[in-house]
Amino acid sequence: MLGYARVSMADQDNRRQVDELVRAGVDLANIWQDKASGKNMDRPGWKLIWKALRPGDVLVVVSIDRIGRSLLEVSQVLEELHARGCELKILNLDVDTRTPLGRFIFSIMAAFAQMEREFIRERTLSGLAAARARGHVGGAKKKVSDDQIRDAIARIEAGEFKSDLAKELGISRVALDKRIKQMPEKDMAKEIEKNGE
Repeated sequence: MLGYARVSMADQDNRRQVDELVRAGVDLANIWQDKASGKNMDRPGWKLIWKALRPGDVLVVVSIDRIGRSLLEVSQVLEELHARGCELKILNLDVDTRTPLGRFIFSIMAAFAQMEREFIRERTLSGLAAARARGHVGGAKKKVSDDQIRDAIARIEAGEFKSDLAKELGISRVALDKRIKQMPEKDMAKEIEKNGE
């Protein structure tokens, strides 16, 4: 068993969690610790325990929120653990995915995580639709207007080089090609692509 303990603040102490992990049978040498926020999965101790995990190992935590801040994150961690041939034990919930009951509880949690994913997706799509209805278009603002691209097309037809025009517009040659292809004058754009520098 490999234990993981985490507190959010630098002035907090992991000692209580470490004691509970040891009482649960985790060797003190097999406990990794972090003093970092749960919102960031890029934590030194977390990275090290993932490197140490081997098939058949059990990751032990005192509570579910020591892993991540949302059910979605925890569910993803469990999926990754199972992909490695490992299991998860959460002491305060008495959940052990090596047992049928533990697997059942986690399947319910995974279902809630999937529902959370769907709600997030639904809210995102709804927000984008509402923004479009108000006349807003998603994505980054165009650095170069359509009129500037039309002007560039005319200048390319007149013999100017795309690379020079791209530099003048402050975009890459690839970005200029992409914008030309996106223009309504698609046949013209194709012709220019053939004849360009």
